[in-house]
Amino acid sequence: MFEHPSLVTIAKAHGKTAAQVALRFLMQSVVVVIPKSVHEGRIKENFDAFDFELTADEMAQLVKMDTAIPLIGNAEDPAVVEMAMKW
Repeated sequence: MFEHPSLVTIAKAHGKTAAQVALRFLMQSVVVVIPKSVHEGRIKENFDAFDFELTADEMAQLVKMDTAIPLIGNAEDPAVVEMAMKW
């Protein structure tokens, strides 16, 4: 996902990483995000997602990236739900 051409182009335009742009996209979409990292550099990167905004055009480009295919697993699959409940 972080190598998608639209994401990479937008990240370069803002001087940010693809992960920062993805985080910013979620925040501007009013999605509650809880970024987690144990790496000091990544923790600092997460905080740097607050000092820029994506334009309406950039947001639209990122929305188009949605393939409607879960990256982790199908939440309607009982085996996936069972696995998640055991974490």
